[in-house]
This record gives sequence, structure tokens and C-alpha cells, in this order.
Amino acid sequence: MDKVYSAYLCTGCGIGDVLDVDGLKSAASESGTEMQEHTCLCSAEGRALIEKDIADNGVNSVIVCACSPRVMQKEFNFGEGIMTTRGNLREQVAWVVGTPEADGEEGGEEAAESEGVDEFIQEMGEDYVRMAVTRAQKADLPEPYLLETVNKSILVMGGGIAGLTAATEASKAGYQVTIVEKTENLGGKALGWREMFPTKYPYTDLEAPNIDQMISAVTSDANITVKTATEVARIGGAPGAFNVTLKAAGTTSEWDAPAKVTVDEQDLIDKGEMEDPNAGMKVYTELNPDGEMFGAVVLATGWTPADVSEYEHLGYGTLKNVVTNAEFEKLAKEGKVPAKVAFVQSPGAGEDDKDFPYCNSVTSMVALKQARYVREDNADGEAYILYQHMRTPGNTELFYKSMQQEDGVFLTKAAVTKVEETENGLAVHASDTLLGDAITLNVDMVVLAAGMVPTTAFENSINLAYRQGPGFLDLDLFDGYADSHFICFPYETRRTGIYTCGGVRKAETMEETMDDATGAALKAIQCIESVNRGVAVHPRSGDMTYPDFFFSRCTQCKRCTEECPFGALDDDEKGTPLPNPTRCRRCGTCMGACPERIIGFSDYNVDMIGSMVKAIEVPDDDEDKLRIAVFVCENDAYPALDMSGMHRNKMNRLVRFIPVRCLGSVNMVWIKDAMSSGMDGVLLMGCRYGDDYQCHFVKGSEIASKRMENIGETLGTLGLEPERCAVRQIAISDYDKIPAIIDEFVEEIIELGPNPFKGF
Repeated sequence: MDKVYSAYLCTGCGIGDVLDVDGLKSAASESGTEMQEHTCLCSAEGRALIEKDIADNGVNSVIVCACSPRVMQKEFNFGEGIMTTRGNLREQVAWVVGTPEADGEEGGEEAAESEGVDEFIQEMGEDYVRMAVTRAQKADLPEPYLLETVNKSILVMGGGIAGLTAATEASKAGYQVTIVEKTENLGGKALGWREMFPTKYPYTDLEAPNIDQMISAVTSDANITVKTATEVARIGGAPGAFNVTLKAAGTTSEWDAPAKVTVDEQDLIDKGEMEDPNAGMKVYTELNPDGEMFGAVVLATGWTPADVSEYEHLGYGTLKNVVTNAEFEKLAKEGKVPAKVAFVQSPGAGEDDKDFPYCNSVTSMVALKQARYVREDNADGEAYILYQHMRTPGNTELFYKSMQQEDGVFLTKAAVTKVEETENGLAVHASDTLLGDAITLNVDMVVLAAGMVPTTAFENSINLAYRQGPGFLDLDLFDGYADSHFICFPYETRRTGIYTCGGVRKAETMEETMDDATGAALKAIQCIESVNRGVAVHPRSGDMTYPDFFFSRCTQCKRCTEECPFGALDDDEKGTPLPNPTRCRRCGTCMGACPERIIGFSDYNVDMIGSMVKAIEVPDDDEDKLRIAVFVCENDAYPALDMSGMHRNKMNRLVRFIPVRCLGSVNMVWIKDAMSSGMDGVLLMGCRYGDDYQCHFVKGSEIASKRMENIGETLGTLGLEPERCAVRQIAISDYDKIPAIIDEFVEEIIELGPNPFKGF
């Protein structure tokens, strides 16, 4: 569009008290646009000022230098066709520089006038104005990416409690659903339950399973198609247009995905020849033109009991009456409950206080439930629960307390050292009990608390026809669970449009599973409707941009396809990227990866951020005025910065913050340009990753850290200290720590001295 600019300065909230307004206006004018001031731009009068310019002068690119872009979004939204760019003068200047008003002193404005404006603070403000104007000049109004046809039906994989609930909830919202279940019957493991955990007050009584009613509701629903004895051979395509190949359970299909696959999904029926970087071989793949189409997928394939045979001292697999909790549930439903049963919750000998793998509160509750069976079926029944950790969160604590009071139920913390056969049954030897003595229990049966292993822990459980492979196993952190973001986005996986719930996400009770499945169904619906509007789903929900490629300069290096955390890019036989925009999360990792700088978004690109860096004035004749550019992730670090400002924490005046979508989007050319222009240091602040993983785009912070190692080597060859560039991990709760983190880095730069390239 032909842009008509107009810039506006808010002098309220302390901004006018610490900054020279005329100086800010001059900075805007020198950058290419005139600026008007108002004491409160977010007020009705301030908004009317802007709206009048839009109506009378055809302004369509509004630059607002006021508060953080994270606040007042509604107030500064001027409708379709109007682009608003924000400059943060409040949280990152006025509220962090120690003004008399901010420090609680009286007469703030008069004091500021009498003392004059601090030149360090004024330079901060003018830099942020220049950066805001530059950003507006380099941005274009985004247009949505619209599929020709959006399929609005939902595929639910799995017909257990999670799958049945997801299908029912999606149907209630008016969507067509297909359930695919590999066994002959719906219901999953709930079909084998004798009783369920309590779900209502006083939470002391077990309840009859309601799985039959759930199945009946699904099979009688006109919006739901049920396909039993059926498996998914492969899933290709993208949100709004998933190409799903089904097959009879237990059979082999020509469309079964290989272990690793590279796919040309731009053309759903043309065959492609691609090189698989993981296997080092050529593979040939094609998508099934007869496959069924879906808009989104809910993965509810559940779990399987963990293998406990490795614990030889417990006797599973060698002693007749040593069974798993799942096997005991089946016996209980058949009415075959022995009179004396020991429930072993932890491996015991040599395992310290560890539980069995994949155990959590659910296995604790199962032991309590099954102990109740022993008491219900035997007048003199005795149940012994030997545990290292007994977990009963929320209302389940009431059931735990009721079992503590029940005659014949004995609970103790203990380490089982051995289970052996005797003339009358089994002997369980345990040490480190709450009684302080070793004990031996003579019982009829031993039940081991086998954990709930997600089906995604097994290779090819979902068979995705993605360049990154058929499953979710590229993140070790999740121990085989589907890789949904456990802090911020509990249902999303790294494959946009595929949502997890139930046992594939974590071990859950029936109530938790139903809540989980409802959330996953709603996320699937949100995905479909977002695709229908041509916008991103999560975490940049509503973002209308998508990456644009200037292919004539592409060198087929494959870095963008390899580093994309979400499998949004496939490639052809030459390595040319094949974008799938509806898979894209708009993180910009591909943009940061590209050495040729040919990838960008309409309102976020390499030239834009590079130009913003260059808009920062770098004094070349004053060693006290060092300049440090800080690239700040918009997801955790930038909100933490805002909160630090809201708490009036003092911020170092030598730094300039530049928001980026994700540290993964940081192109190394920005750092090279910053250093060559005389910047004295560059800091990247982004989400934590690793054991404390919470990066909103999964691997962005980690990728940026690896790239920075390389840039450090490059700086070394130029005679610049690698320490001038660094990465810091920031949680959103670290707002009170940020000033110290910044100061520490600034002190390191001060010790190094000015950039020797300054002034060249």
C-alpha cells in the first residue's frame, strides 16, 4: 500500500516529565515523519486526534510513542487497513530512569524542569522514537494466507475416554468428527474397569463406570462417524487440509510412512524424489489422492502399562501371583480378588526412593481403589500398600483419608527388597518402613504399580509425513509423551493442528482426561477457524503474517527446513524449501536461519530489524556513552521487562531494547551490523530451555545460543572479544532480576572498553 505516516507522542504517565518533547519530535522528523503530542493518547480525546488525521489526511500508518505495545491494544487499534506501530517510552524509559515522580517525590514536573533533562535519558527516548518510525517505514500491512478450501471436520485418533469426550464436545460445537479406533470396540481401557474413582462429595465411595453411556452418546450422534478396527497409516498435508490415509488394523499399507521421510506436500498427488538427511539415502514418497481430508487432528491414543519385568527381585514373570495393577483390575472385574494382597508402588531394592517409571498420582489412586476391592470382596480381607510416595491431589485426598481409616488396609512407606514364593503364597520383604523395622508380609498376591506409558513413546505411533519424521520423539525432555508445551500451551504439539489429550500427554484420572479432551477439541476448532481466516493459531494467535521466500537467491542450504521447530517446511529434491503456511507458527526461526536473508514477513523482516539497529545513534567520541543492543524475545523476556518497568525498577541507560518474535528469529547479520556500526555489545534475552524448558517456540532460545557460539568465533577473527555478545535466559517471573542481569553484562562491556570499530 502507499503509506501515509503520522506519529503521535503521549506526554502522560511521566513521559513528558523526564523527556524533552521537542527533542523527540525532532528525532521523528529527522527520521521522516512529523510528530504531534498529546497528554493522554489513550483517552477519547487522544484517540479522536488520530482518527481525525486518518479521516482527513488519509493516514494509514500510525506511529504511537507512548506505553508498551503489550497494553492499550484496543485503544490503538484503528481498524482494517490501518497499521499501528508502537514505541515504548513509558515502561522502558520514563518508569525505569529514576525520575522524581517515579521515586515518590513531590513536584515531579517542576523538579524535572528545574534540573533539566538528563542527556542519557533523552538519548534513550530519541533512539526509541527513531526505531519506532523506522519499523513503521519497513513494515507492510499483512494479508492473510487463505486456502482455497478449508476442511472443517476433525479426526480423533483413539476411542477411549479421551477420544469419546473430544468427539462429543466437538460435535456439540457443530463440527463433523471421525473417530478412528484400532480395536474392534470403543471404550479403551475403561471397558476393563470394575469401578471408578470418586467424582463427587464426599469423595469416599467408588462409582460404577459410565463408559457405556459415553459410547452410546457417540454412536447415536449424527455428527460423529466411528471407524473401529482401523488405523491411521499416515498423516500428510497441513491444518485445514490434512491428508489422512486409513487402513485396516494390523495390516500393511503402501501409504505407511517410512521411519524418516521428506515430502513434497505442495502437490498432494505428484511424486517427489527427496534426500533424507537423517538416513543419507534417497526416499520416494507421495501422498494418497484417495486419502480422507480433515481440518485438525486430536491425538487420544492413550497408554499402555509399563514393563516391570526388569525388577527381578519382585518376581514379575517368574512368580505366578505377581501381577501388574492393570492385570489385577481385570481379575477384580471377574470377581477373582484374593483375601491378602500387597500393593507395591516402588521398585525398592537398589532404587532409593524412586517410583516405577511413568508413575504418578494415578497409580497411587489405583492402589487405593484396588485395596477397596480387597475389602469389598473378602470379609477378612487385608490390603497392604507399600510406597515411597503417595500422591492424592485435590479432592482425592478425601478418598485417601477414608482408606486410612478402613480396617484391614495397611499403608506404610517402605522399600521392598524381595518377593519370594512360600508354601502358603508369597512373602514380601521390606525395609525402611515407617515403623523403623524391616517387615515380612505373607500374602496371596502382589500387585506392582506399572506406570502409564504413552503410545507416543513407540516409534511411528502417528506416522506424520513430515520432513522431521513420523513422530514427536526429537525432544528427550518429554520421556515419550507428546511434546505439548506443559506450561503455556498444554494441548499443542510441535505439529500445528495436531492436539494431544489424555494418556499421550500425561497420566491422568478419568475426570482429568475428560477435561483434557475438551480442551484439545476446542483447540482443534480454534485451529480450523484460524486457518479459515488466514491467521496463525498459537502462540501468535491471530497473526496474519506468514514467511515469504525470495527463491531466486535460495542456495538450497536446508538450514530453514532443518531448524523449523514445527515442520512447516518441506523441501524438494534440490533442497528448495516448500512452505506450508498453515503449519507455520510465525516464530521467524527460518528467517534467523537463512544466511542469504531471503525469508521475511510483511511486518517483520531482516531489513526492518537491521534498520532499527542502525537507527540507534552511537556516540563515537564519549567513552561514557557505550551502546548495547538487546534483542528481546516477545514471549517471556519482553513481558518481564514491562513488569520490571511497572515496578519502577531502575534500568541501565546504555542499553536499547529491540523486540523480536523469538530468539530463533535473530539473524546473525543483525549482530554483525551492530558491531560494525560501533555498538559496544549485543545481548540476547529469551525464554529458558532445557530442563526448565518453556520456550514458546520450543527450540528458539536453544538455536540462538548455538548460533551465538558461532558468532563469537567470527568476532574473534575480527579482533573483537567474543564476550561482547551473549545470551541470557529469562523467565517471565524474572522481572525483578532483569536490571541486575543487564547491569552485569554492561559492566563486562565497560571492562572491555569501547568497540574499536567505533567511528569507522
